[in-house]
Amino acid sequence: MTEQADSAMIAGQLAELTRAVEQMADQLSVVRERADTQQERIDLAARELAEVSARLQAAATALRESI
Repeated sequence: MTEQADSAMIAGQLAELTRAVEQMADQLSVVRERADTQQERIDLAARELAEVSARLQAAATALRESI
């Protein structure tokens, strides 16, 4: 192979690698968005669980006091 052919081959491989990295970056962005959405859902569920727990505790306390 000539030096020009080697350079062309390397340039092609570099372009292919660049496209692959861009695709991976896009995929990572989608995964991050999903993870953020999941974390938001987890946070909301945790807040709701804490509220329910507080209400149950208040109900248990009121029940004990009425007995």
